[in-house]
Amino acid sequence: MQFLSDNAAAVHPRVWEAMRKADAAQSPYDGDALSLQLDEAFAKLFGRPCAVLWVATGTAANCLALAALTQPHGGVICHREAHIETDECGAPGFYTHGAKLILADGEGAKLTPLAVETVIAGIRQDVHQVQPQALSVTQASEYGRCYRPEELAKLSATAQAHGLALHVDGARFANAVAFLKCSPWDACQGAAALSFGCVKNGGMSAEALVFFDEGLADVARLRRKRAGHLQSKGRFLAAQLLAMVEGGLWLDNARAANAAAQELAGSAAERLLHPVEANELFLRLTRTEREALRGQGFSFYDWGDEAARLVTAWNCNPASVTALARALAAL
Repeated sequence: MQFLSDNAAAVHPRVWEAMRKADAAQSPYDGDALSLQLDEAFAKLFGRPCAVLWVATGTAANCLALAALTQPHGGVICHREAHIETDECGAPGFYTHGAKLILADGEGAKLTPLAVETVIAGIRQDVHQVQPQALSVTQASEYGRCYRPEELAKLSATAQAHGLALHVDGARFANAVAFLKCSPWDACQGAAALSFGCVKNGGMSAEALVFFDEGLADVARLRRKRAGHLQSKGRFLAAQLLAMVEGGLWLDNARAANAAAQELAGSAAERLLHPVEANELFLRLTRTEREALRGQGFSFYDWGDEAARLVTAWNCNPASVTALARALAAL
C-alpha cells in the first residue's frame, strides 16, 4: 500500500507494448520514424506548432530548457520551493553554465505577478547584479496546487513586459490539466518551453521537452548531446511519449491518480495543509499517528516533524486507497 511517490508507480502496459513494437532496426539517435513523429503529435495536442525533444529525466528536461532560455550571466526567477531550487542538486547552474536562480515567495508554492515584480524591483539595472532572463513556474506546484489559466495569463504578461522567457516545469502537468478541465495550452499558455512529465504518469524513462519557440530547439539539441542525453536508441523514448499522448492515455492516467487523491482528501479534510488539486496530499499527522499508519502497511514520506506527504498514482489499488481513507478517518 504504497503512497511514497508516483515515480514508483508501475509502467503502463500500453507503454510497454509501444516499446516492444519499437524494438526493431531503425535509424539511431533521433532520426528514427517515431522520434520524427513527436513534433506533429504534440502540435496536435497543444493546437500550435512546437519542437519536441525526448530526454530521460525531468531534471534534464527542466535544465536543458533553462539553458536554452538563459545566458550564463543571467538569472531565472522561480519559487523558493520550486523543484529546480530544492531537489535538483544544482543542475540548473550546471546546465546553464552558471545562471542564477532568483527566489520568490508565494502561497502554495505558486508565484504571482506581484511576487515577480517585487523580486525584479529589488535588482539594480547595472552590470554588478544578475539580471533575470527567464521565469519558471511549476504546474502543478510542489504542493500540488494548480495555476488557473487566468493566473498563467497574468504571469505570462508580466514575463513578457520584462523580457523574460517563460518555462513551465510540468512534471505533473497531466494532473493539472485533469484538475483544471482546460485545454493543454491553457494550462501552460505563454510558455516558450514546457517540461512535459511522463515518468510520473505511467512512463518508464522518457520526458518530453516541448519548445513552443521552435528556434530554441536547435540549440537545445546540441546541449542535449553535450550533456549525454542523446541516446542512440531514442526510438524507445519516443515510443513512450507517443503511447502517452496518442489516444489520451496521459490524461486518463492523471484522472485516475487525481480521483484517488480526492478520495483520501475526503477522509482527512481537517488535516489538509493545502487544498488537493492534483495527486499530492500534505496532512497534519503526529509522529504517533504516522507510526500507526505505517504499522497498518501504508508507506509515505514524512514532511517535517508534524506532517506527511502522500502521493497517488495512475495505478493505485482502489482497495488500498479505500483502506487508507478509512484509516485516516479513524485516527
